[in-house]
Amino acid sequence: METGDRLLTPGEVAALFRVDPKTVTRWAAAGRISSIRTPGGHRRFRESEVRALLEGDESPDDTSTGNGRAHPTNE
Repeated sequence: METGDRLLTPGEVAALFRVDPKTVTRWAAAGRISSIRTPGGHRRFRESEVRALLEGDESPDDTSTGNGRAHPTNE
């Protein structure tokens, strides 16, 4: 782990992405974002990785950005 790299809770990550904390847990379970387990079994996320994801895509889940999906319009 990098020196000074803070660990975030699922709730903190969820607030940054504006999603439910359970969504963050599902992303981790699916391998879309890496996590560390505390001795008590709780998930924690490296702040540097979360910030990098925020600066890149809006979320680790490509479907939320609508990539490749056009919305039909009635013009």
